[in-house]
Amino acid sequence: MSRRGQLRLLLVALVVALLVVAWQTGLLRWLSEPQRLATEIAGLGASGMAAFVLVYALLQPFGVPGTVFVVAAPLIWPWPVAFGLNMVGTMLASLIGFGFARVVARDWVAARIPARFKQYDALLEERAFATVALLRLILWMPQALHFFLGVSRVPGWTHFWGSLVGYLFPLLLVSYMGDRLFDGAGKMQTDAWPAMVLMWVVSLSGALLLRHLLRKQSASAVSPTSATPP
Repeated sequence: MSRRGQLRLLLVALVVALLVVAWQTGLLRWLSEPQRLATEIAGLGASGMAAFVLVYALLQPFGVPGTVFVVAAPLIWPWPVAFGLNMVGTMLASLIGFGFARVVARDWVAARIPARFKQYDALLEERAFATVALLRLILWMPQALHFFLGVSRVPGWTHFWGSLVGYLFPLLLVSYMGDRLFDGAGKMQTDAWPAMVLMWVVSLSGALLLRHLLRKQSASAVSPTSATPP
């Protein structure tokens, strides 16, 4: 077996093993309850930070909602620590999802990418960094976006830096105001609307900019390349 094949098997085995452990320990049951997740991780003491990042990074790319972890972090730690852990966990999850699509199951993933993402193919080739940053700002961390970027032509380092820039604002806001935005069950607080309006405005601005870039790309693709003879 080739080295790449061995790497694929190792990654798949690691994910399956973690899912089994998460099921046996009851962690999967806590993922729908951010307050319960926060309590259990806080009980781990200093190792809780490493456990938080590890579980977040390995489970989120394969179906567990990242918002569960992002909301839980400020319920456990002071906001600067929560922000740092959220950034590390989110970036690692994004890189694992990206790497899984690019290295382990490229053909299988490519056949299952939602059609709505394919409109960004040409834009990613022309403005890769800006497009990745805007997509992360608007959509955050859906597994389908990890996979789409993984099978695209975006270079790995461009994906890394674009994702980092795109995540900064939303993760900073949620980490700083997490206990004021959400209750222990992960539901929106009634007085959280000013922060949510701010996040909505920023995301809408990013969406409008992305739409402008798409229209500009389309206009340049259909522009005449030669003069029409008289």
